[in-house]
Amino acid sequence: MAHFSSEDEAQLQSMLRQLLQSVKEKITGAPSLECAEEILLHLEETDENFHNYEFVKYLRQYIYNTLGAMIEEEMEKCTSDQNQGEGPGYDTLVQHVTKVTQESKEYKEMMHSLKNVMMVVVESLINKFEEDQTRNKEIQKKTVKEKCSNFCIDNCSDSDSSFNQSYKFSQGKLQLILEQLDPGQPKEVRLEAMQTLCSAPPSDVLNCENWTTLCEKLSVSLADPDPAFNDRILKFYAQTFTLSPLHMTKEIYTSLARHLELYFLSSENHIPTLLTGVDVTHPNVIRLLKKVRLLNEYQKEVPSFWIRHPEKYMEEIVESTLSLLSIKHDQSLLVSQKILDPIYFLALLDVKAVWFKKWMHACYSRTVVLRLLEKKYKSLITASVQQCVQYFESCEIMRSDENLTRPKHCGNKQKTFYSGQELQYIYFVHSLCLLGRLLIYTHGRKLFPVKLKNRKDSVSLTDLLVLFTRLIYYSPSCPKTALTAPAEDYSPASLVTEILRILCDQKECATECLYKTPVIDAFLEPIHNLMKGIEASPNCSETALIYIADVLARIASVEEGLFLLLYGENMNSSKDENSTGAHLIAQFSKKLLDEDISVFSGSEMLPVVKGAFISVCRQMYSTCEGLEVLIPYSLHDSIAKAWKKTSLLSERIPTPVEGSDSISSVSQESQNIMAWEENLLDDLLNFAATPRGLLLLQKTGAINDCVSFMFNRYAKKHQVSRHKKFGYGVMVTQVASTAAGAVALRNSGFINALITELWAILECGRDDVRVTQPRATPVDPIDRSCQKSFLALINLLSYPAVYELIGNQDIPNKSEYSLREVPTCIIDIIDRLIIVNSEAKIRSLFNYEQSHIFGLRLLSVLCCDLDTLLLLESQYQVSTILLNAQEENILDITGEQRDVIIDGLSVERNHVLVRLNLVGGPSERILPARALQKGDDPYPWPMFSSCPLPNCYVSEITKRIDSKQDNDFGKLLSPSKISDKQAEWIENCRVQFCQTMKTKPSVISEAATDANVKNESLSSVQQLGIKMTIRYGKFLYLLKDSAENDLTLVLKHSERFLKQQQATIKSSLRCLQGRYPGHDWFVSSLFLIMLGDKEKTLKFLQKFSRLLTSAFLWLPRLHISKYLPIDISESAIHPIYYCGAHYIEMLLKTEVPLVFSAFHMSGFTPSQICQQWITQCFWNYLDWIEICHYIATCIFLGPDYQIYICISIFKHLQQDILQHTQTQDLQVFLKEESLHGFRVSDYFEYMENLEQNYRPLLLQDMRSIRVQSM
Repeated sequence: MAHFSSEDEAQLQSMLRQLLQSVKEKITGAPSLECAEEILLHLEETDENFHNYEFVKYLRQYIYNTLGAMIEEEMEKCTSDQNQGEGPGYDTLVQHVTKVTQESKEYKEMMHSLKNVMMVVVESLINKFEEDQTRNKEIQKKTVKEKCSNFCIDNCSDSDSSFNQSYKFSQGKLQLILEQLDPGQPKEVRLEAMQTLCSAPPSDVLNCENWTTLCEKLSVSLADPDPAFNDRILKFYAQTFTLSPLHMTKEIYTSLARHLELYFLSSENHIPTLLTGVDVTHPNVIRLLKKVRLLNEYQKEVPSFWIRHPEKYMEEIVESTLSLLSIKHDQSLLVSQKILDPIYFLALLDVKAVWFKKWMHACYSRTVVLRLLEKKYKSLITASVQQCVQYFESCEIMRSDENLTRPKHCGNKQKTFYSGQELQYIYFVHSLCLLGRLLIYTHGRKLFPVKLKNRKDSVSLTDLLVLFTRLIYYSPSCPKTALTAPAEDYSPASLVTEILRILCDQKECATECLYKTPVIDAFLEPIHNLMKGIEASPNCSETALIYIADVLARIASVEEGLFLLLYGENMNSSKDENSTGAHLIAQFSKKLLDEDISVFSGSEMLPVVKGAFISVCRQMYSTCEGLEVLIPYSLHDSIAKAWKKTSLLSERIPTPVEGSDSISSVSQESQNIMAWEENLLDDLLNFAATPRGLLLLQKTGAINDCVSFMFNRYAKKHQVSRHKKFGYGVMVTQVASTAAGAVALRNSGFINALITELWAILECGRDDVRVTQPRATPVDPIDRSCQKSFLALINLLSYPAVYELIGNQDIPNKSEYSLREVPTCIIDIIDRLIIVNSEAKIRSLFNYEQSHIFGLRLLSVLCCDLDTLLLLESQYQVSTILLNAQEENILDITGEQRDVIIDGLSVERNHVLVRLNLVGGPSERILPARALQKGDDPYPWPMFSSCPLPNCYVSEITKRIDSKQDNDFGKLLSPSKISDKQAEWIENCRVQFCQTMKTKPSVISEAATDANVKNESLSSVQQLGIKMTIRYGKFLYLLKDSAENDLTLVLKHSERFLKQQQATIKSSLRCLQGRYPGHDWFVSSLFLIMLGDKEKTLKFLQKFSRLLTSAFLWLPRLHISKYLPIDISESAIHPIYYCGAHYIEMLLKTEVPLVFSAFHMSGFTPSQICQQWITQCFWNYLDWIEICHYIATCIFLGPDYQIYICISIFKHLQQDILQHTQTQDLQVFLKEESLHGFRVSDYFEYMENLEQNYRPLLLQDMRSIRVQSM
C-alpha cells in the first residue's frame, strides 16, 4: 500500500460503507458498545453473506498478495517433513503455519500498513457522516417550521424552539384535531386531521387529557363510508398497536372490537350471506376485512408482552374478542340465507386459529380464556362443535363431490371470491383447530359435554374424538401427493391427524381422549371393513390409512395405549380376545404383507401403507406382552419373506445408462425399493428387543443383515425410531446375550468399531480438538471419557458371547508391538490390557497404568460370570499371571521381611485375585477395598503372590454352619407356611413321579457304572469348575478330601447321560460343537447338597431329569437336546433365556416398573443378568443356605418360582438399582455386587401372589417348549 491514491481511498470508503450498511440493524440493536464490537468480531459466524462483501474480498486478496508466497513455502516444508514421519498431523500443521506467519516480519509490516490506511479511511468516513448529519438537521428544522406554522402559531409560546415544535403535542393541538374530526367537517379537513394524528408521537397522544374522547371519536369515525378516511384511522390504530404500551393499545383494540360488534349487529349494513358468498374485491368487504385483519394481527402479537401488565388489561382484550366472536344472527333462517357471523371473516384471515393457539399457550392467559368460555361464552365452543358435526354430516351426504366440501387452491393465483361451501369449509377448519387446541388442556376438556341444537344427546369428549377420527376416512381424499407437497395442507385428514398427534404426545390428554374403546373402534373401522372384503369407506384412501396407522403407532408406543390395544379397556371381559385392536391390526398387516387385499393391488403407495401398519405392530411386538399376543400371526416370517423378495428386486434393478431418459425413473424406483428394504430390516430388527423376539429373529435367518443394518444406523447416530426415547443400547445387549447374536455383531464390524473407539479414547486421546489446556490427569480408575466404552464392553461380553469370540483361541503374546497397532477384537483387548505380562506390552501403552487398570476392572466384571472365569483361567491362566505380577511388586529388603509396593495396579490386582480364587455369597467372603484409606495404615488388606489366600478374606460366620443339610429344607419349609392345597399338590407330584418310574423301569437300568465312564474326559472348564466346587464345599464343611474324584465321576456320568439325548446339529457356532460349553453348576450344587454322596446325586439326577423343572434349573439338560425343536437347538438359545428371562422382563415391567425403566435407561437388560444368575445357580451372589432355598423352592413349588424369585430380587434391589442408574454403573453393580440382605423366605408371601396372578400363563408356556423332553 505504498502507492495509496485518492481513488484507492474512495474505493475503500465505498466498500466499508457497504459493509456497515449491511450490518446496521445488528449494530444498532446492540445494548452497548462492547456488544456491538462482539457482533463485528463474530460476523463471519453469524452472517452468511460475510465472504461476499467487497471489503472482505479486498482484504483476502491483499493478505494473499502479501503473505501468500511465504505461507505456501512453509506448507511445503512441513508437508515434506510429514512424509518423512517427522512433521505434525493436519491440525497441528495448520497451527504451526499460522504461528510462523504471525511471528514473521512481513506479517507485522502488513498489519502496520493496513492499520495506517484504515485509520485514514475511517476518519474520512466520520467527517462525511458529521457533514451529512448537519445538513439533514437543517432540512428537518426547515420542514418542521413550515408544518408547524400552518395550524398552531398562536398556541406555541416557544415557537423559536425547533425541538418543541417537532415533538411536543399539546392539549390545544389534540382539541383542534378533535374538532376537525367531527363528521360535519369537510372531507379534506378530516383527512388532514388524521394525517396530523398519525404523524404525532403516540406517547404525546396518550398523555393528553382528551385521549378517551379521541378513542370514542375514532370509533364512531370507523363507520364512515369513505375508504381513504377509514384507511387513515386504521393506520393510526396500527401505529398505536406497534409503538404504544398495552394500556393504550387495549383501549384501541376494545374500541375496534366494539365497533365490529355493532357493525355486525346492525341491520343497516350489507353483510354477505352464505348464498352470495364473499367477494374480496367489493369495497365494503375490503373495509371489513382490513379491520378484522388488524384485529387478528394484534391478537397474535399481544401474548408476547401482556404478561408484563395487569391481568385486567388482558381480560378486557380477551372478553371483547370472545364477545365479538360469539355473535350469532337469526338461526331460523335457512343455511343458504344465513348472514355471515364475525367468526367467518376471522377464519378467512386466520384459517388455523393461530390467535387461539397463542392465547392458550401460557397459563397466564389460558386461565382467563377458559374461565370466560365456561361462564359467558360457551356458545363459541358449541358453535365450533356444531360446525364440525355439520361438515361430517355433509361428507356422508355428498361423498362423491369434493368441490362441495373442500375449497380448491389454484396454485399461486390470487383468489377473489369464496362461495358459501368454501366459507363453511374454512369455518370448519378454524373450528377444528380451535377445538384441537382446547382439548390439550385439562380445563378445556372440562367444557364438555356440550348441547347442540336439534340433537337429543349432548356431545361428550369421546363423541368428539370419534367424530375427529372418522373425519380422517370419511372426508374427501386429498391427492396422493399430499404427503410430500410443500404447500400447506388443509385437508381434514391431515388436520385431524396433527391434532391427534399432539394429544398422543401428552399422557393426560391421551388417557382422557384417546384411550377409550369407542375411539379405538373408530380407528379400526376401515381396517375391519377391509378385512371383511368390503370398501373401508367411500373416501378412505391409502393416505387416510397411513394417517390412521401413524396415530395408532403413537398410541401403541405408550404403556396405557398398548394395554388398550392388546387387551381392551376391560382385560377380564367376556369379549372375544381375538377382537381386540392388536389382533385386528396384526391380521391386517399380515394380509398387506402377503398382498392379500385386492383393494390396494397395484397401488404406488402400497409399500408406504404396509410400512405404516407394520410400524404399529412393531410398537407391540417390541415389548414382551405385545409379542405374546402377536406370536400366533408369525409376523416375523411374513416380514422376512417380504424382505427377501424386496432384496431380490433390488438386485435386479438395471444400471442406469448415461443419456437415457429412464435414468430418473430407474433411480426413483431403486430408491423406493431400497427404502422399503431398509424399512423391513428395521422391522425385523425390532424383534430383538425381547428375548423371545430375538429367537424369532434368529429363526428367520436374517439376524446378520439386521445387525449390520443396526450398526450402520448406530455409526451414523440415527434415531432408533421416532417413538423410541433411548438408543440401541438395550437391543445390542439383548443380541449379545446369545451366541449367534455375538457372531453377528462381530461380522457387522460393531465390535471392531467399539474397540477402536475405546483405544482412541484410552490411549490416543482426541486429536481433532485444539489443545488450549493440558488434559486433566485421570483420578478415577475408569476415566469419565472411557465410561461409555467400558459399559458397552460389559453389555457385550455375556458368557455366550465370550465363548464365541475367544473360545479355543490363543492370545498373540508378540515379542514386539508397534505403537500404531490398534486392537480390533476381544482377544486383542485381553492381550494388550488384561494380560500385560511382558515388557513389550508395557512399552506399547502410552498410558500404561490407566490402561491396565481399565483391563483389570473389565476382568473383574467378566469374572463375576463363573463360566467366563473358568474359560479365561483354562485358556490363559489369568490367576497365575496376576500372582506373578504381584510377586514382581514385592521389595525383598531382608531375607524374611518383604515389603509390597502399594499402587493402583497392585491394589486392583489384589481385589481381582480374591474374586478369582474365592467363592462365596455376601456373608461368606470378604473382598478387599479398591481404594486407599486415611490413617496410618492406608491399605490394611494383606497382598499375596501365591495360593491359598490369607484367612482374612474368609468370613468367620460361615465356619459355624451346621453340617446337617436337612436343616436347610426345614428352614425353607418352616417360614413358607405351605398351605394344605400346596402340600397336596406336592404330594400329587411325588405320586405321579413314582408311577412314572414304575412304568419305565428301563430308566433305572440305564444307570452307568463307574467303569463305563472311566475313559471319558471332561473339558478343562469342567475340571477347573470341579476344583472350585471342592474348595467351596470344604470351606462350607460339606465335603471330604476324597470328594474331588466322586464329583468328577458324577459329572462324567451326567455328561454321558445327556449326550445320549443330544441331536446331531451342523452349525458354525462354537457352542454347538459337542459338549456343553460351560461348567455344570446345578450338578455341582446338588453334589454339595448331597454332602458329596455320589450315588445319591446320580439317582436324584436320573429322576429329576423327567421333571419340567429340570429344563430350567439344569441348563446342560437341554443343550442341543433332541427333545427340543431342531430350529431352537440350532439357535443355541436356551429356554431359560427365550422363555424364563422373557417372562422375567414381562413381569418386571408390571410389578416393578421403575426398575424396568432403569434398565432401559442404562442400556442393559434384566434378561442378561438373570441368565448369568440362573446359569451359575446364584453362586457368588447368594449365601449357600439361600442357594439351597432357591433350588428347593423351584423343585417343590414349580419352575415358575424361578421367575418369581428373580422378580423378588429386583424388588429387593429397587433403591440400589435406581441409585446406580443415576451414577451410570448399573451393569457393574449388578454383576459385581452380591445380593446383600436378600432371603428367599422373606418374599414367600409376595411370590405366592405372583403365582396366583401368573402361574397359568407361565406354566403353559414352559410346558410348551417340548412336552416330550419332560
